[in-house]
Amino acid sequence: MSTLYDTELLKRSDAANILHPASVVADVSNNGPARIFVKGKGAFITDTDGNRMLDGVGGLWCMNIGYGRTEIGDAMKAASDQMGYFHTFAGASNPAQIELAEKLVAKMPDHITKVFFGSSGSDANDTLMKIVWYYNGLRGKPEKRKIIARRQAYHGTTIATASLTGLASFHRNFGLPIPEVKHTSLPHYYREAKPGETEEQFSDRLANELESLIIAEGPETVGAFIAEPIMGAGGVITPPKGYFKAVQSVLKKHDILFICDEVVCGYGRTGHWFGHQLYDIRPDMIATAKGLTSGYFPMSAAFISDDIWKVLRDGSATLGAFAHGFTYSGHPVGSAVALANLAIIEGENLVANSAETGAYLHAQLNDTFGHHAHIGEVRGVGLLGALQLMADRDTKTGFDLKHKIAARCAAAIGNQGVIVRPLPTADSLAFSPPLTLDRREADQMVDAIKKGIDQVMGELSAEERKGMAA
Repeated sequence: MSTLYDTELLKRSDAANILHPASVVADVSNNGPARIFVKGKGAFITDTDGNRMLDGVGGLWCMNIGYGRTEIGDAMKAASDQMGYFHTFAGASNPAQIELAEKLVAKMPDHITKVFFGSSGSDANDTLMKIVWYYNGLRGKPEKRKIIARRQAYHGTTIATASLTGLASFHRNFGLPIPEVKHTSLPHYYREAKPGETEEQFSDRLANELESLIIAEGPETVGAFIAEPIMGAGGVITPPKGYFKAVQSVLKKHDILFICDEVVCGYGRTGHWFGHQLYDIRPDMIATAKGLTSGYFPMSAAFISDDIWKVLRDGSATLGAFAHGFTYSGHPVGSAVALANLAIIEGENLVANSAETGAYLHAQLNDTFGHHAHIGEVRGVGLLGALQLMADRDTKTGFDLKHKIAARCAAAIGNQGVIVRPLPTADSLAFSPPLTLDRREADQMVDAIKKGIDQVMGELSAEERKGMAA
């Protein structure tokens, strides 16, 4: 395609031919896409009209190494030239997959020993859900099929993983969730704690609510609990003190597996290689994607413990082949891309930069919004975070979600040259910029975010803000 673009022509063609994911169908059909991006470098991305923007969201939480990395293109071309593709069914393999698996398993806790490759975070969680059922069937406990997720969590959009997702819009009109999925409380201390309740007390209460749900459903029917170390699309919710310790105690008591969804948190996003390292989580299964290839190739990696692996191995004597997999599992080009991506993360110390620049960014956000009348909370860790929008900070009164204040603020911030993500269910603004972010770029983000929020709030009178309160 030419480097000169006719934006309006492209918009008309897009509207005529494409059903966009997670978009209002009529809006895109009538108006075309909001922007059409054509190139990027580092933390910046440029559209067809030449507008250069700092991508404060890293695509969809995935652009860990930044845009325009020629090393990735080189790795992709070399792998494509060498073979391009062959499947991994029936015991077939390729050197890139083997090297990648060895490298990834070495980064896992010692009890996590095997990895299964797919193409997305959704299929990673879907795979692990099926393995829960397969594993419990082999153990003579086929009734342990229910999976408990959390309200407002996000785990994917397949039939199974959209059911795990705790957001109503992913269930509405799809006939979801499926009966095997149940949901428990959202661990958002700022919004959900009772007056005077400490974080530890809040965590204990939520663990008790989880156990009550397990008992009500029947422990013999519950196979697994799934959680993100830090909730992503549900609001970038960091866990309260003692939460995962209390939850894991309940799970162990009732022989329930812990699936740790690291799709957003993994590969340096939190200033650690993985989010479970932050909170002393000892998962039985781990789902990863996004940062595995930094979005340059669709790929996921789902991990299981040695205990689960041994049950699957021993069961193969009677069941034969493990009847699960995808055409692109262990793709040799994808594996080469992942290896090149990991080499950049390690070679440029991007996990450490996520921790250091992330701490600086959070400090600047706290300095700027710590007493802002319409920001109730600055939360997150590393280069992952969110701002909680409030109609009244002092009374903890949020905006009525129908007014779409988060989307309005995100649009205003976009006009300042920075992309952030509105999270409508949480009425928050989220960010997860590339792990290459430096302090100057962090300052640019904070400046644009403040100007955008102040513009929207300034356009509303005090009476209007009061009327928009939930």
